[in-house]
Amino acid sequence: MSFVPRDNMIDAIKKALAYSPKRNFKQSVEMIVVLRDVDPRTPEGRIREIVFLPHPPRKHVTICVVADGDVAVKAKEVADRVITREELQGIDRKTAKKVAQFCDWVLVKTDLMGLAGRILGPALGPRGKIPVPMPPNVDVKAYVERYRSAVMVRTRDQPQVMVRIGTEDMSPEELADNAYKVLQTLEGKLRNPTYNIAKIIVKTTMGPPVEVRLR
Repeated sequence: MSFVPRDNMIDAIKKALAYSPKRNFKQSVEMIVVLRDVDPRTPEGRIREIVFLPHPPRKHVTICVVADGDVAVKAKEVADRVITREELQGIDRKTAKKVAQFCDWVLVKTDLMGLAGRILGPALGPRGKIPVPMPPNVDVKAYVERYRSAVMVRTRDQPQVMVRIGTEDMSPEELADNAYKVLQTLEGKLRNPTYNIAKIIVKTTMGPPVEVRLR
């Protein structure tokens, strides 16, 4: 990302942290990437990628697992909630919405993906969440822990991406590393990143936006 100098990114992050009013909760640090000549209604402009940040945010990420058998048993040791096949089959729309609100990520045993998609998908979709398949014979603990550092990078109705890159108690350098990981992912999805990325903004949850100087 040569057109986004690291010093400029760190400087913007420092300003965003400094300008942020103190709150009685740990604020997230967000990055907004405004795109140019990218239509999110087209297949080329529709971006949806899971990105694993090099520095996990210091805020608990809620992981839910849909599984049965040994996978469910192992998941109970590390996940925030485990939904069995039987429980999944009894979930109604109201309960599905509660699951979507509670779970940051929903990891699903492969053979339950169809059922989970049908029952939980309509509630997860509007929140920008998706059921994620768990490969057969996966190390359940490692897989769950990996998603503690995951974020969804996606366009919605507008040509922009907004994603959490960390929390206010992380160092500017860690936040910059996370920002570049997201930008590298976008670079791989855009035809001409130098042109298509029109503006980059960083801010805390309640703080003012700070624009990153691109060059």
